[in-house]
Amino acid sequence: MPTSVRSSVCVFLRFCIPAVTLLFISTSARAQPVDSVGVRAQGMAGAFTAIADDATATWWNPAGIASGAMLNFSLEYGRLEDPDTGRGAVAFTIPSFGLSYYRMPVSEIQATSSTADSSAGRQDPATSTVRTIELSQFGATVGQSIGNHLVLASTLKIMHIDDGTEVGLDIGAMAVTGPVRLGVSARNIREPTLGDGVNALTLKRQVRVGAAVSTSANPKLAATLAFDADILEVPSATGNERRLAGGGEVWFWSHVVGVRGGLSTSTLGDARTSGAFGGSVMVHRGLFVEGELTRGSDMTRRGWGLAFRVTF
Repeated sequence: MPTSVRSSVCVFLRFCIPAVTLLFISTSARAQPVDSVGVRAQGMAGAFTAIADDATATWWNPAGIASGAMLNFSLEYGRLEDPDTGRGAVAFTIPSFGLSYYRMPVSEIQATSSTADSSAGRQDPATSTVRTIELSQFGATVGQSIGNHLVLASTLKIMHIDDGTEVGLDIGAMAVTGPVRLGVSARNIREPTLGDGVNALTLKRQVRVGAAVSTSANPKLAATLAFDADILEVPSATGNERRLAGGGEVWFWSHVVGVRGGLSTSTLGDARTSGAFGGSVMVHRGLFVEGELTRGSDMTRRGWGLAFRVTF
């Protein structure tokens, strides 16, 4: 292994291992969904942490802003069947800086009785209710390259619900060597609480790791295979889960048409599987129209999304 690559990998591991160890200490019980943003990412069922090379890197992995084009812009909208609420995003990035705005529903389970079953994160519907809140998030992302193969980055974000506003922080790392990419993203480092009293919403710390391998031996055909895994338990409207996702993306005719798909499941409690597929079409040089459709074993993982993406 070349010395520069070995040095970057060592720095990557020195950053990731202590961070992941620290982040295992998590006490909050509420969270925003990780994989409900980004039409490309959702089309791959959430296997995107090690790819994150478009403007939605500001959400998925801040370090991804350095591996994309010189300019990325994304405008998207989508809906989930449950809750039946729209979600939208606007994001802009250049290799060392990004700005973003996301608006989405955040659901949490609230126990209405002390007899609620908390085993494996499951709740008895008779003793609990689901509350859905609209969350708005403004973010500024900055990144720094370390050597030729490693990028560290962070997103400082301002989050708002009707009952309050709070500042949050996400961090990410991306290591790239040849066709292999490794990524780690840690969200809600401070576990911010928005609002007060019974209406308070605490966003739980989340850590996700990913790996991807790409091939582009033929300039007219490029393929990527990726895997993602949650490190921590993540609350959802159906109980705690820990997602494991795998997906692929293939581009034809020198990135004129792209197709993608993936599968996701929870390794905690019920499997709660979901499948997704999507596509992209270049309608003008650097301008893409993209869409995705997700279908899962429960209504919280059934939805669709559309996006316009500009990249140069």
